[in-house]
Amino acid sequence: MNGLHHRFCFLFFILPILMLAQSRLRDHGVEVGVLRPGTLNTITDVPGVKVGQFTLNQGYDIRTGITAILPHSGNIFQEKVPAAIYVGNGFGKLAGYTQVKELGNLETPIILTNTLSVPTAVNAVIGYTLNQPENENVRSINAVVGETNDGYLNDIRGRHITEEHVLKAIENASTGPVSEGSVGAGTGTICFGFKGGIGTSSRVLPKQSGGYTVGVLVQTNFGGVLQVAGVEVGKKLGHYSDSFKYSPDGSCMMVVLTDAPLDSRNLERLAKRAMLGLSHTGGIASNGSGDYVIAVSTAEACRIPYESENPIQNVPTLRNEAMTPLFLATIEATEEAILNSLFAGETMIGRDGHKIEALPKEKVLEMLREAGKLDR
Repeated sequence: MNGLHHRFCFLFFILPILMLAQSRLRDHGVEVGVLRPGTLNTITDVPGVKVGQFTLNQGYDIRTGITAILPHSGNIFQEKVPAAIYVGNGFGKLAGYTQVKELGNLETPIILTNTLSVPTAVNAVIGYTLNQPENENVRSINAVVGETNDGYLNDIRGRHITEEHVLKAIENASTGPVSEGSVGAGTGTICFGFKGGIGTSSRVLPKQSGGYTVGVLVQTNFGGVLQVAGVEVGKKLGHYSDSFKYSPDGSCMMVVLTDAPLDSRNLERLAKRAMLGLSHTGGIASNGSGDYVIAVSTAEACRIPYESENPIQNVPTLRNEAMTPLFLATIEATEEAILNSLFAGETMIGRDGHKIEALPKEKVLEMLREAGKLDR
């Protein structure tokens, strides 16, 4: 037993390092869409955006975690950002939705976790915000926390996530590379019947379209008939015939950030396009799926001060006709982020010996090769 204990502890500590080395879709010569990705091809390509994760992968049955997304490194409560939330299918528990819908802004980090850890994460974000300098007189906080249910691989009823875990994810947030696959909130998730997880991607618009960056991060835990670059992978693998070989229910949390100056109305329009990216992968937004999109503008000129002596708020915002390139960027980045979560996923055994296989990448790549989808 001691040997097993040491082995599991070792895996826990090296997991984030391993995930950074995981292959991504583009590493195999598969390109999604026509727009170019940012330098890292992650949500952190949007200037100032930080992502932090805490992975809880212990023993035989704990497979869960936290992913935190910070739109900027300042005091988010004091410098709120324009935001919108679009509900593709509402079988989920997204805390903080109504205030974002009503006021059109975000005032805390965005936290992703498992279904039964949402209240813990909300408490942690409240504590984090109350303890920030300048927030000594704050008496109302709208923490935004999303989730998917990782209960097949994770002992979700054990509620192993603590407030300390959430705070560690926030404190560890950085602007660098983002680990993908079975890390953070994606540790125990399943996508199209294969091991899902965290995935991310970005797109940069041409200068004539503003040169803005759109970054997407997803927590994939949903089903459908998998497609990769238009190839019917799920059908060819026999993962779907007359009936699903697995439950298509689940959820997908999608976070879309951009440095384009957008108001809440156009951010909601942008958020809707993420669902098109999900559909490009074969997702069907099933009855039991919580498919939510949180869209945020990080543009400094659009930030909303908590207090101001001026009752008039003057902020720049793109015209409606300038939105189309951003729509395309969101669709492409969402599709690639979902596929990156699958390509980074590795076979996992969890609660009650449940086993979820990784996407059979070699078989998938052979299908893509035959379809002429590889550029090498």
